[in-house]
Amino acid sequence: MKITIDSSLCSGHARCAAAAPEVFRLDDDGYALPYEGEVPPELEQAARDGESACPERAITVER
Repeated sequence: MKITIDSSLCSGHARCAAAAPEVFRLDDDGYALPYEGEVPPELEQAARDGESACPERAITVER
């Protein structure tokens, strides 16, 4: 599973990081940074939770 974040859509709400802090980090300006590399199976649901929490739909989780 891989996460991509469209930085042109991310508005820095940080809801992804609030929903799944083990998967999403924030940069110094408060914008989301994706998980580096493949998301391990035990974090897949957290990744989807973070994707769902994004009001801008800037996050894509792909298998």
